[in-house]
Amino acid sequence: MTDAQTSDTHVPKRRRRLRRLTASLAAALAVVTAAGVTAATANADPEDENANAAQQWDLVWSDEFNGGAGQLPSSDNWQIDIGHGYPGGPSNWGTGEIAYHTDDPSNLSMNGDGQLEITALRDGSGNWTSARIETKRADFKPPAGGTLRIEGRLQLPQVSGEAALGYWPAFWALGSPYRGNYWNWPGIGEYDFMENVNGQSTVHGVLHCGVNPGGPCNETMGLGATTECGGTCKNGFHTYAFEWDDSARELRWYADGQLFHSVSESTVGSGTWADMTSHAGYFILLNLAMGGAFPDGVAGHATPVAATQPGHSMLVDYVRVYTSGTGDGGGDPTDPPGDGEGHDAYSAIQAESFDQQSGTIAEATTDGGGGQNIGALANGDWVRYDDVDFGSSAPVDFVARVASGAGGSVSGLVEVR
Repeated sequence: MTDAQTSDTHVPKRRRRLRRLTASLAAALAVVTAAGVTAATANADPEDENANAAQQWDLVWSDEFNGGAGQLPSSDNWQIDIGHGYPGGPSNWGTGEIAYHTDDPSNLSMNGDGQLEITALRDGSGNWTSARIETKRADFKPPAGGTLRIEGRLQLPQVSGEAALGYWPAFWALGSPYRGNYWNWPGIGEYDFMENVNGQSTVHGVLHCGVNPGGPCNETMGLGATTECGGTCKNGFHTYAFEWDDSARELRWYADGQLFHSVSESTVGSGTWADMTSHAGYFILLNLAMGGAFPDGVAGHATPVAATQPGHSMLVDYVRVYTSGTGDGGGDPTDPPGDGEGHDAYSAIQAESFDQQSGTIAEATTDGGGGQNIGALANGDWVRYDDVDFGSSAPVDFVARVASGAGGSVSGLVEVR
């Protein structure tokens, strides 16, 4: 979803504490607690627990969009873009798209079934509205010598033919230096994990880099490839993933676990590679554009047209960010590690005996029981307990002790996987 690609060119953490995990029959804990998954190879699905444990993936950030119907996405995770462009930036988001982006739930809301819906609408005067969101975090990058994986499960707008002309759903990322300086594209890098235009059955994965026009990424086109998701990308939900391998100096694009595009440092040159990888990292975007350079170029004329049908949505089931390799995905190396010898599922598992974590702290408990608790849990923080032994019986229940210092009207969710 290229910015400027037209041819013209501390919120305090809510305190919660986990004193112990009494895993009295918790099958989900055997592999992960909120994070930590295995994959056979770099292109295997991190959620595939049947894969060989050749590569360990740690979940460092996610949004499952489990809010109630009509609610906006989490303001802890996302910021909503409004209008036709960033203040002081290129008009029409630099792409030529025509829809005005809003925070109206009719354009942007969760559906109550575990998905985010971004919907394009047209009013009686012919004016289009839609929505665009981006992660508050702008530091997604691999640990030194490791790999970053950004993954989303999405359904494209279910519309085709003339009724689809102008639809441009996208799942992508921009380099953090773009925030506040909207004229440094494409040098800061843009990774388009999934783009689809005009209701086609294919999706595109694209890298934008270097200079515009021309340069090593052939701007404004970028370096891209196309896939049909094994037949068509329009038949329900598909999983799109992107990997940035710091060790191999390579970027990889996947659809439903199948590699369909890759770009290496040698392709773009060491200078261009450094420009797009040596800064603080990337922020992730989801949007449904209408019209603009890409759909217009594919159609051969301006879009949308009179026959374009409003009311269709891009659905997002989840967005997850993993890391693998050197580093621990953002956890504090000074925090106490687990014992590395596994855990008994039928005895109390002390909360502070985790094997890996991200964003939490271990502190002395104040309930008179001694030991430690896990404090300062906020959205997206996690702890992981490896090698939980369930024996040969069939677990049917999970018991956890959770306390909170938050006010009575404040609620939260602790998720166990």
